Amino acid sequence: MSDVRIYRPSKTAMQSGRAHVQRWVLEFEPGGPKQTDPLMGWIGSEDTRGQVRLKFDSKEAAIAFAKKNGLTARVHEPKKRRIQPKNYADNFSYHRPF
Repeated sequence: MSDVRIYRPSKTAMQSGRAHVQRWVLEFEPGGPKQTDPLMGWIGSEDTRGQVRLKFDSKEAAIAFAKKNGLTARVHEPKKRRIQPKNYADNFSYHRPF
């Protein structure tokens, strides 16, 4: 049996929007350690499943895919997004902390 991870990726620092973070991703866990190539010094592995990333519209679809293919899945729930309300006028307040 293979182990897979199911999670929803977080927004990267280079993005301003949240367009690609709504989908769920299924990734295989590493099957073996990474090894350094003695000639070039590149890092690699014989496990090609680490290159596979499947995207799903819902968590349930990803879990159903894993069960259908006999994979054991670990689901990582995303953290709750907290939005702090901000007011532009507070930038010019006399009581603003420095």
